[in-house]
Amino acid sequence: MKRNVLVGTVVSFLIVIGLVLSPAGFAQEKEFEWPRFFRIATPATASASFASSNAWAPLFQEDTGAIVRVIPEDSEPGRYTRLAIEKEFELASISTADARFSKEGIDAYSSLKGEPTRIVWHHNDTPWLFVVRGDSEFETIYDLKQKGVKVSVSSQAPTMMLAVKKALPAFLGWTPEEAEENWTFVPAGSYPENCRSVTDGRADVAWVAPISSVLAEMEGHPRGIRFLGQPLDDKEGWEGWLKYRPTHIPSTIDIGVSPAIGVDGLTSNFLYWTHGDMDEDTVYNIAKWLHENFDEYKDSHALCPRMSIEYFSEFLDYCAFPVHEGTVKYLREIGEWTEEDDKWNNEAIEKERKWLEARKKALKEVEEKGVEKHWENEEFLEIIAKHTKGLPIFKTRL
Repeated sequence: MKRNVLVGTVVSFLIVIGLVLSPAGFAQEKEFEWPRFFRIATPATASASFASSNAWAPLFQEDTGAIVRVIPEDSEPGRYTRLAIEKEFELASISTADARFSKEGIDAYSSLKGEPTRIVWHHNDTPWLFVVRGDSEFETIYDLKQKGVKVSVSSQAPTMMLAVKKALPAFLGWTPEEAEENWTFVPAGSYPENCRSVTDGRADVAWVAPISSVLAEMEGHPRGIRFLGQPLDDKEGWEGWLKYRPTHIPSTIDIGVSPAIGVDGLTSNFLYWTHGDMDEDTVYNIAKWLHENFDEYKDSHALCPRMSIEYFSEFLDYCAFPVHEGTVKYLREIGEWTEEDDKWNNEAIEKERKWLEARKKALKEVEEKGVEKHWENEEFLEIIAKHTKGLPIFKTRL
């Protein structure tokens, strides 16, 4: 009888312990609840970023129950404003070059309020090349170093303006002033217009991403298209280029329209970013979903394979920008984040803090003095430069 009582007591105890240790016995963590609306901003509808985001978004919507919208915003300052300041988007596809501009307040960003942004995941490593029409007289990039060349300028994108008005001349051994004196810059109001200006005959050359759908359209033009390579062994030329575009990586192009394959150019990584107020759990679950469902969406678009953990990890070896704490948490869980990564990420966060603080003080002085906030106003730029002098720029870690 006593034995039965003892046995009964032990069994009861084990049952209780089992309940406590089972999922049902824990004070259950509430299952993660996705936002009702999930908005992803990208460049224009003709861009590869827009197309590839639309490729995986339906699966994400089906799995999470969130209502997903991929929203084209071709203006880079506009995309930044709507993400970082107005917080209209959960994610935005933004290049490292544009991220640098927004953090350092370069050109059109100088008059905008600086707000923190964080990397969530790798989107793609976009290749960039200079395109001419198939019947163009220009055979090499160096042939552009002459008077009268019509160069397209994508005026909605400060980073693209800098590339053609300053970086390209520097690659060729010219100053920006020499380029202004010798070239005719043809303004384009959008990225597609910038590209088509070559096949339309309005410009001789344009800087383009050969993976974008508008380039496939241009490839079918009766006169075709060609690309002017930037030889990787032109050390002096690349030193000039990287002076103005320090986040680029010289590369031989291996993706895009057929005339681009094998041509020397560069890659500019696009990342999915979020605003500084996005909570850790949401970003953690976004990162987890993008990794765990990779096999399901990787073949939905030519760029989606670039969203693998391998591409992301490779990019992080060179990354100069802050990664969101939710992504860091997930990467650490799967063994893709180390204490060394913590070190450079914390340095990037501190660097961003210093830039945003300096720009805030500068804009306050501008307002107090009643100076016009415009990136072509010298008095305004002098105040900005005074407050940001000596701050280290965001540059690819080599």
